[in-house]
Amino acid sequence: MAHYYPSILPCGHFLFKGATGVPSARSTSASVQPLTEEVEDKSQDFPSSGDSIRKRFLDFYASRGHKVLPSASLVPEDPTVLLTIAGMLQFKPIFLGKVPRQVPRAATSQRCIRTNDVENVGRTSRHHTFFEMLGNFSFGDYFKKEAIQWAWEFSTVEFGLPANRLWISVYEDDDEAFEIWNKEVGVPVEHIKRMGADDNFWNSGATGPCGPCSEIYYDFHPDRGCSDVDLGDDTRFIEFYNLVFMQYNKKDDGSLEPLKQKNIDTGLGLERIARILQKVPNNYETDLIFPIIKKASELANVSYAQSNDRTNLNLKIIGDHLRAIVYLLSDGVFPSNIGRGYVVRRLIRRAVRTGRLLGIKGDGRGNLEGAFLPSIAEKAIELSTHIDSDVKAREQRILEELKREELRFVQTLERGEKLLDQMLADALSRTRESGSVPRLSGQDAFLLYDTFGFPVEITKEVAEEHGVSVDMKGFDIEMENQRRQSQAAHNAVKLSVDDSADLAEKIPDTEFLGYDTLSAKAIVESLLVNGKPVIKVSKGSDVEVLLNRTPFYAESGGQIGDYGFLYVTQGTNQQTAVVEVKDVKKSLGSVFVHKGTIREGVLEVGREVEAIVDPKLRQRAKVHHTATHLLQAALKKVIGQETSQAGSLVAFDRLRFDFNFHRPLLDTELEEIERLINGWIGDANLLQTKVMALDDAKRAGAIAMFGEKYGEQVKISSKMYVLWRFLVCLWNFVVEPMLTILLKSEPSKSFLSRVLHLE
Repeated sequence: MAHYYPSILPCGHFLFKGATGVPSARSTSASVQPLTEEVEDKSQDFPSSGDSIRKRFLDFYASRGHKVLPSASLVPEDPTVLLTIAGMLQFKPIFLGKVPRQVPRAATSQRCIRTNDVENVGRTSRHHTFFEMLGNFSFGDYFKKEAIQWAWEFSTVEFGLPANRLWISVYEDDDEAFEIWNKEVGVPVEHIKRMGADDNFWNSGATGPCGPCSEIYYDFHPDRGCSDVDLGDDTRFIEFYNLVFMQYNKKDDGSLEPLKQKNIDTGLGLERIARILQKVPNNYETDLIFPIIKKASELANVSYAQSNDRTNLNLKIIGDHLRAIVYLLSDGVFPSNIGRGYVVRRLIRRAVRTGRLLGIKGDGRGNLEGAFLPSIAEKAIELSTHIDSDVKAREQRILEELKREELRFVQTLERGEKLLDQMLADALSRTRESGSVPRLSGQDAFLLYDTFGFPVEITKEVAEEHGVSVDMKGFDIEMENQRRQSQAAHNAVKLSVDDSADLAEKIPDTEFLGYDTLSAKAIVESLLVNGKPVIKVSKGSDVEVLLNRTPFYAESGGQIGDYGFLYVTQGTNQQTAVVEVKDVKKSLGSVFVHKGTIREGVLEVGREVEAIVDPKLRQRAKVHHTATHLLQAALKKVIGQETSQAGSLVAFDRLRFDFNFHRPLLDTELEEIERLINGWIGDANLLQTKVMALDDAKRAGAIAMFGEKYGEQVKISSKMYVLWRFLVCLWNFVVEPMLTILLKSEPSKSFLSRVLHLE
């Protein structure tokens, strides 16, 4: 079946290119003037619900050879970012060339969180903290031509968007993309804008993979004509489809060299395309978000359609934040004062204080002292069915956590009100002494906002009632400083690691032999001192050693790396160099970095070494590793299946198991956990292992360990005591059946009540 690509000639002439590429012109006007007659809009002929758009996108690319993959968790495996901020994040190791591709093409609908622009939520038509990014990816397979043609076909044919409403941006020097859009697809030059590197060149960092990008914009007001067009005008345009052509590697000197494997990374904002197809004035009024807003408006006893801008702004904030909060809690991110926990806590605080501004009181079920967020969250969970089916299964845990955090924050908010009263009294006192105009400093206003979640709008209102002004310029400076820090920390996916960008191409993945042996011959591929490559290292120096193969286990999933030695021998087994290996970590995918100290001699690149793991310490780690599986199984049996792992430490001398639960364990529960585990140990059942596909393991009831990354094939172990449920692990499970574990320690008081640990 031939596909047709409708496109336009300058502001009024229309061109249709068929599969043969032979154009046929159809003119709506003899002049080259802005359109006065709308091109037929066929988008209303297609299903436009958010769920149907998602499905049609994935089906579209599946029919073109793409493997549809599930969304990754909002908690990324990438240590350079706190949360999953882009659809490409799960494919980063493939783009780096450090992990072989499993498929040549993929398509996903990725859940994402970005909070660097949280202050814009509700104020613009398109900013969100939570959003879905639809994406199609090519790993060294197709490139610009196919990516561009399919993006256009999906927009104009699959969803019938009128061609005269679509504009294209390309990188200013990307003549290839310009020619494809113009010559192959048929977009007139007047609708293609060349833009600079700030807008249309994607970088992963100071060095590493990069490339030009091209974007598709939708024009809400084609009647404004084609002259002096600014694609950044939010009142007229919205960018909804971004195509990144990852074709270069940026070197240390800033020069670009072509990548051996060119990749495609695209992103289509689901909320944005839903707004276009559903013909609503902003993303918040789509069926992806508006049902949540409607529920909030019912609790506030207001009408969205009849309310003023201020009220609707607050309703939009709640609609946006509740989506983010629900999915973060579902993925195991619980409120705290650090890291990811702070992100979800801040969003909950903003939602609570915004609800107070709306006048929401009580839970909507007659309890005026109750929490209102769980009532709204129920609607967000209801909408989650086609986004993440696990959310519904975790509903009770999500709602309970929201209730606890909201009620706790109300107390914090009340303390903030008391602090504000004291600040105002101090400001008035200083004025009486100095005769100056009473003023609250920007630092004080920001302290109330950031620490106590106190809205600056309320701060201003209350201050004015007392005759005190607020230094809003100072407050804005404090906010900008925080925003810059947030952007620097969270809004870039880095594809290079420290100074090892060059090593990414020179050093192959390390072959891991530790399943079968604790000693092996290996070749030194590279040496690093203070992160810099060197040729040789002498006695007394700390060094990082990269080998072509190793029996050493690298730190992963909470388990520390192996300890041992590297020996260089000559002649009749005479040792010329000894390296004490104190730790092993992974970098750039599967490159094992052996960290240690030169105890004797000199170690050089290219030398053969004998790598020997300390067998006693390995055995201790194996025992503690298996104990974490026993502990997880016992916890789920005693306090419920909804208990989820939040981290672990598997060391040579101890283990620690972190898990999410809303209260400390009772003494009776600890005793039952201990009884179960010691009983299983006493049974002395042999551990049975087998290798199977990851999907098959999950269907059989496998429980993945927190922090682990699993490939297509996984090694699983099973025992009758787990009631036919399997425990998935990627490491060596062959452990001595005799194992002793004591679980009488109290949950650490240094941990939040939400995350407990046993050790």
